[in-house]
Amino acid sequence: MAKVLVLGATGFVGTHVAKALQEYKEIEMVLGYRDHSKLDKALKNEAHRIGDIRDETYVQGLFEGIDIVINLASWTALYAQEENSKQLFLEPTLALIKRAKESGVKKYMNLSTVSAACMDKAKDANSLGCFRSFWPHLNSVIHIEDYLRRIANREFQVINLRCGLFVGEHYSLGLLPILLPRLKTHLVPLVKGGRTSMPLIDGKDIAQAFVKGVLYQGTLPHDFEGFNILGKEIPLVKEVLEYLHAKHRFPYPHFSVPFSLAYWFAGLMEKIAFFLPHDPLIVRSIVHLLEETGADNEKARSLLGYEPMYAWQDSIDRQIQEMQVRNEGNMQMHKGI
Repeated sequence: MAKVLVLGATGFVGTHVAKALQEYKEIEMVLGYRDHSKLDKALKNEAHRIGDIRDETYVQGLFEGIDIVINLASWTALYAQEENSKQLFLEPTLALIKRAKESGVKKYMNLSTVSAACMDKAKDANSLGCFRSFWPHLNSVIHIEDYLRRIANREFQVINLRCGLFVGEHYSLGLLPILLPRLKTHLVPLVKGGRTSMPLIDGKDIAQAFVKGVLYQGTLPHDFEGFNILGKEIPLVKEVLEYLHAKHRFPYPHFSVPFSLAYWFAGLMEKIAFFLPHDPLIVRSIVHLLEETGADNEKARSLLGYEPMYAWQDSIDRQIQEMQVRNEGNMQMHKGI
């Protein structure tokens, strides 16, 4: 029986992954998280190790008896926040990885994003990431990928899942909470006519991919193996906006701009934001998320048996419904998760 530690078990991906792993009797699951009050009620009776990964004492004994680590503990920022990303996310994660390897963990599963790749190489999930000067936190994500790539070996195998844009219930962060209030301003344009893809993926499909990685018994082609993990269908940006307009009555953009102008305007908004009490209308990282990747699920399907099941329209509906029930304010562009 494999003993699996799920870190970040109170977050969006962590909740979905932990619930999915509950269904497998051949897996002994341990949950790692900071705040018991935030744990989903369906997971209250699972074994747990409560603490903060920034606490060296906590990390020192965290991996005792653990065979597989799924690290979903994170912190996020869409612009600026370089020092916070380094101190709250990058440095603690690198130290955690080092300790996991020293403790004899056999398999380490990392959550990443398809947006980390160079856009012309995103189809290859093993490709190196491309650093962006305008998005320090994405650079932290890429640094972690690079570190895992360097230290992976037969005794410490790494599965790196580059996922699409999260959507679905239990998610108060991400694309929709940022996009929807901005659409109401009637100031958000289409970029390149909305003709690039928007790789939305439901939390339950992400969970399936992690479960497939846990259960995989074969020999991976490489000690560090990357997979793109996307949804059942990959809509165009304009298709998503048309759906939001038709089904949920959000305003559809009135004009379109090229990527070059979108990046310039977003950069200007970031500069102005330093003098304002609220987040900018748009930042360059959001423009970057609209770039075409050309990524697909073929490698994950053929090697892991991953078959996404959830339609992006249904995932959007469920998240919007939950957002309305929670009645939360606009998402900040940097927030701990």
